[in-house]
Formats: sequence, structure tokens, C-alpha cells
Amino acid sequence: MTKTFGALLVCFMLLCTVSNSQARSFDDIVASGTLRVGTTGDYKPFSFDNNGTYEGFDIAVAQSFADRLGLKLELVKTTWKTLMADLKADKYDIGMSGITRTIARQKEARFSQGYVMFGKTILVNRDNVARFKSLADVDVKGVRIGVNPGGTNEKFVKANIRNAEVVMFESNLAIPPAVAVKKVDVMITDSVEALYYAATDANLSAPLADAPFTRAELGYLMPASAERLQDTVDFMMDQMILKGEMADLRQQYLHMTE
Repeated sequence: MTKTFGALLVCFMLLCTVSNSQARSFDDIVASGTLRVGTTGDYKPFSFDNNGTYEGFDIAVAQSFADRLGLKLELVKTTWKTLMADLKADKYDIGMSGITRTIARQKEARFSQGYVMFGKTILVNRDNVARFKSLADVDVKGVRIGVNPGGTNEKFVKANIRNAEVVMFESNLAIPPAVAVKKVDVMITDSVEALYYAATDANLSAPLADAPFTRAELGYLMPASAERLQDTVDFMMDQMILKGEMADLRQQYLHMTE
């Protein structure tokens, strides 16, 4: 009995160690020579995998951070379902992937200052614009909504959709093409993403983007203990704003002039 208890205790301690790895300090990051950025690679225009190469607004900002610190940038693949778990397991130093600042995440981690304001809206096939004039028009039996698990899009759908059919997609990138060919009717997503797809695919439209269902901000995610790292990230963001770099990137990737 004693040996069994001892073995169980050791296993429990190991599990705790794995699930709550100590985050690297700012000095550790600098000494390592590498800035590890966690990104999903499935959220245009912030982070997307273009034939094996990550691109997007947040990827460009991440490279700017690394350059300013004199560090090599290492992009670490994460998912919306494992975003927080990977952060706590010390798999990356900063999460940069169009991540919404929420109280739930703030309780477990910390965020940079916000850098884009947005809200939840719909992306639909252009043939269906007249069909969907409100959220009530979406939540109707027979309407198919494409959702990627683990993020705030799924959370919004769970909280607000009762009648429509929810179709799960493992990759967020797969949903807009599905809307374009009418495999699903609606994607509920952030207004920035919806406007991006509407601007780059003639088959898609974001008819309600000017009056989103919610209001929120995006921010960069860091471990709860990373106070100095957060201060440094906010400082670098301010530098990029002052030098006009942030405005240039917003115009290049987000088609935003303000």
C-alpha cells in the first residue's frame, strides 16, 4: 500500500510539473538568443501558413519584436484548443495570432495593450446577403454555421445560437472556402477577418461588419508571471506606432488606414 501511494504521489507531482512549467524570464529569453512566438497559422490576415511559411500582420510584428531585441524569431505552432495549455507548458513566450483579450484568458495569463478593435459578425456567400440581415436571421433551422473549435468564435456560437446547425471544422482556414462554395451558409468570426475575406474573394461578403454583434480588442498573450516581458512588448508597440510601422502594417495586411 505504501509503495503504491508513493508511486501515485510521484506521478501526480510529475503531472503538475508538466502542466505548469515555469515560464522563461525576460533575461532567460534574451540569454537564449531566441524569441518563441506561439501562433495558430489559421487566422487571416493575422497569422496564416502560406505553403509552409507563416505570414500575416502578427507574424510581421513578431519579426519586428525579435529584430528590436536582437533575437532570432522561432514560430511555434499552437491551436485555439491548446493555446492556454501550451502557454502554461512554456512552449512559447508570446502568443501572437489575432488573440482576443478576454477576462477568462486574463485570469490565467496577461495581455499586451490592445492593437485592433473589432466585433463578431458574419461572413456569407454574396448570393445570400439579402437572406441574413441580423443575428436572428442566422439562428434559424436549416442554416449551417461553420465553426472552428476552441476560440471565441465557438464561444459566441454556443452562447447565441440555438436553432441553426453548427458544422465543426478543425481548421479555421477551411471555413471561408466552404462558405464560398455554399457548403455552409455562414461563418461567425471577427469583423477584421470577415472584411479581409470579403475583400479578397468575390464570392464572399460581410454585410453586417459595420454593426458587429460584440466589441472587443486583440492583444498579445504572455504568461501571468511575465511582467517585464509585457512591459517590453508594450514599449516596442509604442515605438512601432511612433515610427509609423504599425500604420504601415495595418494598411498592408488589414486594409485599414487608421
